[in-house]
Amino acid sequence: MNKGKETINEALDKKFMNSAKFSMEVEKIVKESDGQLNYIEAVLTFCEENEIEFESVSKLLSKTLKEKLKYDAQRLCFMKKSSKAKLPI
Repeated sequence: MNKGKETINEALDKKFMNSAKFSMEVEKIVKESDGQLNYIEAVLTFCEENEIEFESVSKLLSKTLKEKLKYDAQRLCFMKKSSKAKLPI
């Protein structure tokens, strides 16, 4: 095969975001911030840097990332601490 050229699948993977890729990017932002950004801020930062409307990323949130966002929201008093609490995403 052509070593210098991307396959169609590689090109599509770069262009389109999926849940796993989105979660990895958000985790990377949090890790690189050395505790300066929480998960909510990391999602917003990613959206801003990639010109994505943050309202449209709800379908990209993995269960693990949703739990981390929920924890941050409760810790910051953005939502009540209850087992039934739900983020408005």
